[in-house]
Amino acid sequence: MSSGSPLTQFQLAETGALFADPARAAILLALIDGSARPASELAALAGVSAPTASEHLRRLVEGGLLAVLAQGRHRYYRLAGEDVAHLLETLVVLRSAPRQAVRVAQAEPALAYARTCYGHLAGRLGVALFERLRDACDVQLEADSLSLTRQGAQRLHDAGLLDAGEDLGRLRGRSCLDWTERRFHLAGPLGCELTRRLLERRWLRRVEGSRSLALSAAGRAGLRALRIELAAR
Repeated sequence: MSSGSPLTQFQLAETGALFADPARAAILLALIDGSARPASELAALAGVSAPTASEHLRRLVEGGLLAVLAQGRHRYYRLAGEDVAHLLETLVVLRSAPRQAVRVAQAEPALAYARTCYGHLAGRLGVALFERLRDACDVQLEADSLSLTRQGAQRLHDAGLLDAGEDLGRLRGRSCLDWTERRFHLAGPLGCELTRRLLERRWLRRVEGSRSLALSAAGRAGLRALRIELAAR
């Protein structure tokens, strides 16, 4: 979606038209969690025939909203990037009434509790981590990004989530609106790196057959040390 030149009104209208069809909207929402799905599954989720889904997928790929992953003879579709996911999440929050937002979160409780989205931690756990770092002044908010303060780096080092002498210049991040919580979690390189460390230190583990994450006993203890209290799912 991104381009070096300014977006024209015609390009904006073309992009908006891609969201306007209910079947295409259903396809995009099915991929908002960062998953990659085959055309047959997306057709079923959108409630359309395979040929109709194929045409919708072609338009979404050509419009820069979807990308195609080829594995042997199989083709899988996913969102074209984190910027597309961020746009969708923002639209979901803007257009959802509070009661609708609760139903989205309750549809898959495990995903609402903790999940990865383009490499960073999302869900209630991701929101809680970001809010703790922000409220403790461990991150410095800037116009379009954020960075760890020295205090924040030290805190995460003491918790075992950062190494000594870590290059803080590369660990920049940004806030990202969480579509199940309607609050912000941490994205960007910093969010992805912390999520990788949480998995590496076995605070979190991937759930087989799901995109959700489970919090381990070590993770609960580590979060308490960071003064993050979050009830188990």
